[in-house]
Amino acid sequence: MVREERLQIILDHLSKDNKVMLAELSEKLNVSEDTVRRDIKVLADQKLLTAVRGGAVAHSPIPHHYRAREKHDVASKKVIASKVLSFLKDGQVVLFDGGTSTLAVAESLPDDLRITVVTNSFPVANALEDHPTVEVIFAGGRLYKSSFTTIGHETINAFRNIRADLCIFGICSVHPTIGITTRDYEEAEIKKTMIEVSKETIALSTLEKINKADPYYIGPVTQLDTIITDVSPDDEELSAYREAGINII
Repeated sequence: MVREERLQIILDHLSKDNKVMLAELSEKLNVSEDTVRRDIKVLADQKLLTAVRGGAVAHSPIPHHYRAREKHDVASKKVIASKVLSFLKDGQVVLFDGGTSTLAVAESLPDDLRITVVTNSFPVANALEDHPTVEVIFAGGRLYKSSFTTIGHETINAFRNIRADLCIFGICSVHPTIGITTRDYEEAEIKKTMIEVSKETIALSTLEKINKADPYYIGPVTQLDTIITDVSPDDEELSAYREAGINII
């Protein structure tokens, strides 16, 4: 079997199971684990998967650009947003990132909720501009056009000057051993800072982002206090996070 055939088989298995293991592939392909490891490296270099100890995992399947993401899985985002509201109390300072799930939360805030939202997201700021009781602080910086957020040193410094009660952010990918990851280096740096300055962190994630990995590291899953999803907290895909002590809703 030539390498191109092996690579396609690896990708086919990855699309079905979201992960592949060296030992299983070695047996199926009738090649050594070292050969499989080299094949996985080829695919990782092409950004088609993420190599991990003993195999590889899939990237998040969500669209990259904001305009595509805002139309993706809208019903699940509304379910997630409804679960977030019980965490919000008058007087809180809350960080909102630029995820479309976070935007769904902003759009669902009750008219009488009195909180201060700090965000680097233009869509979130726009959604709250007419809210009667929510104060908005915008973290300025360089416009990142793929997500309609600000990035860079100015944005990071703006968040560093805040001591927030709560950080609410949308996950790109999360894996119990690899941690929280995303596709963009500068977005990863922003989210690291948001988590660092917050007393409590809530991650919003549809099931398709669970047990995936992307190139840029934000932090370990133990930095998350709560993961809010669109499925039952007892779903088997979430078991590793429950075992890590994370609240699953």
